[in-house]
Amino acid sequence: MQYSVSLYSFNSAIQKGELTPLECVKIAAELGFDGVEAVDFVNFNCPPEERQAKALELKETAAQNGVVISSLAIGADFLNGSDGDRDREIQRVKEYVDLAALMGSPRMRHDITQGYTGDNYQSYESLVPILAKAVREVAEYAASKGVSTMTENHGFFSQDSCRVEKLYTAVNHPNFGLLCDMGNFLCADEDPSKAVVRVAPYTRYVHAKDFICKSFYSEDPGEGAFRSRGGNFLRGTIIGHGNVPVKQCLHQLKAAGFDGTIAIEFEGLEPPVDGVRIGLANLKKYWSEC
Repeated sequence: MQYSVSLYSFNSAIQKGELTPLECVKIAAELGFDGVEAVDFVNFNCPPEERQAKALELKETAAQNGVVISSLAIGADFLNGSDGDRDREIQRVKEYVDLAALMGSPRMRHDITQGYTGDNYQSYESLVPILAKAVREVAEYAASKGVSTMTENHGFFSQDSCRVEKLYTAVNHPNFGLLCDMGNFLCADEDPSKAVVRVAPYTRYVHAKDFICKSFYSEDPGEGAFRSRGGNFLRGTIIGHGNVPVKQCLHQLKAAGFDGTIAIEFEGLEPPVDGVRIGLANLKKYWSEC
């Protein structure tokens, strides 16, 4: 088992100028993580021609601090991205595959789509063949670079366990799997303890995350909270402090034979260094007990 942390977890401190992404790598190592997860808008928020240099700098910093690059996470939309030009969006995603390979990351997670809205709306199921074709093309390219690809239950439209399972089945490529984010199922108002059981057999990588949840009929908690698809309130917090059944989800993953990398993705209002430090201690404890 390897424990990693998404550098997005430190984003609040990065945005305030308190930390740089490279300083976060050093902190992650000091906290006892085995790896760090790179994120497009955290690590590659620069002109495209500067991305290779950024990737090499991140790789070197990780090596100097004795941690690996566990994954690269990027946004993508094979319906609306690149101004609706699917071929151009596929090419853009492939360029990030090249960056993952350059960093020595064994895997890359990309989004699927936000879906069509308004009068153009189509059901997820009707779009699966189109999406699967694009995802398969990326997976095939990534295989030639030694990088496995994944999608995550993320982005509201492609968030439910049944939806990502359908996509996985339709893609049907050995280089493609699922990233199971145990907290994100709540964004689609799905019980994580039931959703993780469904996706565990296809899971190649895990995001450990916790949310404080309040029903639609509760008082609006205000700043820091957002609404699920069904209108319930969610706020990120430290692993073990919220309502996600983290230990139960870990038990289900372990029962399915998962023994890969679990990465903390912290989205709370608490200071991020404290958030990931406490979260890692809890995560290790829960895994050993489940």
